[in-house]
Amino acid sequence: MEYSTILAKQFDIKEEYAANIIALLDDGNTIPFIARYRKEMHGSMDDQLIRAFSEKLEYLRSLDKRREEIRALIEVQEKLTPEVSASLDKAQTLSELEDIYRPFRPKRKTRASVAKERGLEPLALALLKQEKGFSPSRFAAGFVNEEKGVNSSDEALQGAKDIIAEQVSDSPEIRKRLRTIAQKEAEITTGAVDPEKDSVYSMYYDYHEPLKKMAGHRILAVNRGEKEGYLKVGMALDEQQPLGVIHRVLDKNQNPLCSDLLREAGDDAYDRLIFPSLEREMRSELTEAAAESAMKVFATNLKQLLMQPPVKGKTVMGLDPGYRTGCKVAVVDSTGKVLDTAVIYPTHGERKIAESKQTLKRLINKHHVDIISIGNGTASKETEMFTADLLKELDRKVYYMVVSEAGASVYSASKLAATELPELDLTLRSAVSIARRLQDPLAELVKIEPKAIGVGQYQHDMPQKRLGETLDGVVEDCVNAVGADLNTASPALLARVSGLNATVCKNIVAYREENGAFHSRAELKKVPKLGPKAFQQCAGFLRVPESKNPLDNTGVHPESYKSAMELLLILDYSDEEIKSGKFPDLPKRVKAAGVKTLADKIGVGVPTLADIVKELSKPGRDPRDEMPAPMLRSDVLDIKDLKEGMELKGTVRNVIDFGAFVDIGVHQDGLVHISQICDKYIKHPSEVLKVGDIVNVKILSVDPGKKRISLTMRY
Repeated sequence: MEYSTILAKQFDIKEEYAANIIALLDDGNTIPFIARYRKEMHGSMDDQLIRAFSEKLEYLRSLDKRREEIRALIEVQEKLTPEVSASLDKAQTLSELEDIYRPFRPKRKTRASVAKERGLEPLALALLKQEKGFSPSRFAAGFVNEEKGVNSSDEALQGAKDIIAEQVSDSPEIRKRLRTIAQKEAEITTGAVDPEKDSVYSMYYDYHEPLKKMAGHRILAVNRGEKEGYLKVGMALDEQQPLGVIHRVLDKNQNPLCSDLLREAGDDAYDRLIFPSLEREMRSELTEAAAESAMKVFATNLKQLLMQPPVKGKTVMGLDPGYRTGCKVAVVDSTGKVLDTAVIYPTHGERKIAESKQTLKRLINKHHVDIISIGNGTASKETEMFTADLLKELDRKVYYMVVSEAGASVYSASKLAATELPELDLTLRSAVSIARRLQDPLAELVKIEPKAIGVGQYQHDMPQKRLGETLDGVVEDCVNAVGADLNTASPALLARVSGLNATVCKNIVAYREENGAFHSRAELKKVPKLGPKAFQQCAGFLRVPESKNPLDNTGVHPESYKSAMELLLILDYSDEEIKSGKFPDLPKRVKAAGVKTLADKIGVGVPTLADIVKELSKPGRDPRDEMPAPMLRSDVLDIKDLKEGMELKGTVRNVIDFGAFVDIGVHQDGLVHISQICDKYIKHPSEVLKVGDIVNVKILSVDPGKKRISLTMRY
């Protein structure tokens, strides 16, 4: 299989680019490195597209591997004909390959295999020939044999029909045609196991929808309802069309005596063998497609959450709310270093509330706290209201923000947390994590398994290996898009940098501890087990602000340093300007000199030149700074305060298939249904909204009992 030809068509790129990407991947280059530093070789495809390309390449290779496995298995049986071999070569999907292999697959005991053991295959073949004048019952009488368990002509004919039914079921052509019909015409049907029992699945107690129209989130919902024992789920298909296909293939209308028997065999094949198999296959395909769609939404949300702008240069107090065990408090400085910790009880009566306020006031004044970060878990609402009251009593402005604490408990109990914060109790580590999440979401959230972060739907119903791979790819792309400070990055952050593994990350940290801060990227080469290939892959993504070479604090790769210096000299920058790392009017000078001319002079492609100029224009830039800043609050609302028509500002917390959840300053997020997001038609909310967006909303309805808030952005 010519992978480059196939993938070039699928991704609408030049075949040369497809071949280059395959060669780069096979040579051990990481996707972030290929996307960032080999743009000329693939036409500036982004990391997500190259990741999709890599996955498709893997699929095609596994398809070929399975093709050859099946070919070998059939050949061992001495049944590999030129026709079967050609069919295998033409198959373009795994399901097509498995359909071809089905007749040759070793089977457990079936009605057909029993009939064959009883010697009834010649009778089945005679029925299929449908010769004129042939009498099935007369011919069947010759197969009656009590020793073999065939006691009558009717039993012989039934056995022959069983053999024919299995042949029909194993026919790749028939299965392909019936699969197409099912994809177009079938419906998913659901019913209640117990109609009297109320549940969140009540809308599916008597429900049906065309298979081709059923949205992914509804498929996942009915699957979960079935798994939890609330729903019976099936597939309905008008049998007239599929039976018509089977009858036309079987019955040549040459012998009326055979026709009825063949139709009965075809009906049995459909009802007993094909339809149940199709139902399983269709539902499996629907679930797989729904899971892929859900994982894409999850990945998009995760990326937007990780790329939230950091709150730089602020001292933050983290509050991990709780009832019985109290609210854990941690104060961290602008670098994330722990300054102080405490435990308060703001939900335990007036005396404890007063004591809690005094404790926080003391910590706020002592450490000059700028912002309070509150986890959104148990007792979050009460803690938020307590904090809002506290802030009114301060003589200076302090803000607060509610942050997701998903995965904080996982982190606090991890080996990494024990290594980072050995002197702290497990519960206090969560408060530190909550504070740091506000300061630098990316640096803190990389310490947690992506699946535990919880931005999406039905993540526990996803294929966990595939979900893990998808989300790990997102984390890797985000870390490398931002870059990591070589002298301050944690081992968890370094582990996500292109080309670095756990062993090398430990060696980097050990080198740092033994020799002090790195003074240049080149010094990385002294780290044990960090060879030339690893250096090539990681160097461009690591920053060294302390380096004398200003390029070491940019995304310019060391392999392009010579070209970057030549560029600066051609554009008449002085030695002093080069040393300072500040290059006024750089884009203007490049444009005046001619982009293509300059690229040819310094020996790089136009995309690489554009990247060099972008990096030198803003050395040490953080792409997250271009995102809207997080919304900080100083007061809190109760759900009872909300009224229909009230207009509020909120932060998008989660984007899902049917809408988006928005934090409007009460403990319960409100839902903006997809139909209420904008005036134009959109297929998915992510076309308009992303996690972290600050939006204006109006309240449509409030149900305090069910804790439901319905919002609109269309006003």
